[in-house]
Amino acid sequence: MRPTVTVGLINYRMSAGGGLSQQAPRLVVSRYSESTEMSITRPPLQIIRHSLSLPRMSTFETAAGVTNDADPRAVALYAWNARVSAAFLVPLHICEVVIRNAASEALEHVYGPRWPWQIGFEQSLPNPRTGYNPQRDLQNTRSRVTTTGKAIPELKFVFWQKLFTSRHDHRLWDTYLRQVFPNTVGSTTVSDLRESIYDDLEQVRTLRNRIAHHEPVFARNLQDDLSKITSLIEYRAKETAKWMIANQQVKSIMMEPRIEPPFLKIATEAYYLWRAREEGHGSAEGDWHLAEARLLGLA
Repeated sequence: MRPTVTVGLINYRMSAGGGLSQQAPRLVVSRYSESTEMSITRPPLQIIRHSLSLPRMSTFETAAGVTNDADPRAVALYAWNARVSAAFLVPLHICEVVIRNAASEALEHVYGPRWPWQIGFEQSLPNPRTGYNPQRDLQNTRSRVTTTGKAIPELKFVFWQKLFTSRHDHRLWDTYLRQVFPNTVGSTTVSDLRESIYDDLEQVRTLRNRIAHHEPVFARNLQDDLSKITSLIEYRAKETAKWMIANQQVKSIMMEPRIEPPFLKIATEAYYLWRAREEGHGSAEGDWHLAEARLLGLA
């Protein structure tokens, strides 16, 4: 049995000689036929699943439609999730640095260059008894550092987000929001713009936290996440946003299949395996299965 693969709605079959012949279109629910399952040994999959924990893998198995222990699609989805999460670190990094520097600039206009040590600023912050406490975060941070430059990266991301609330409109944003975010000129009021930035930062912070805790992100609208990050950076500097886009890999990874290696990568790997093996040993079908397993990290 030679493996069937799908490119869009067109099916191809690998011939005995290693070539591809087009087949009549048909619905292919899974490329993992019984022969494919048998070609990937159970121990590697079981070791991976158990080392990551079965409860953790269950989320990916449900999403991938896994029905038996020999189906590698959940492991492939897990790897894709890890790769796209890692790729998001570049946009998240740049966005966080840009936002906190913009906010720090506004604070400096109002409270001076040593704003973390200004009692007026400290007293303007919320001081709740439960949950996140911005005043306490500021106090703890400045007790460990001696300069504003050192304090900025030590403050939690949520600290910067909480600055974009209405309590700071009169002191900060009514005067300085469009100054520190010069690319926000438009009909939107300062209050609405500040609220929009807060909401976008909430979305970004949620993504950031899920990635930091190694949680699944594959079900999120990742394109919208990247768009929000890009917009926040653009508010401050369009050139920086373009530079970020040029140096990120999120878009290319999002275009890849999530539960199986890309067809062309399998075909290329299988071709080199075919070229490398001795005549009379193995088969084109075996080359295909081994290529797929290697790309999944299972061989």
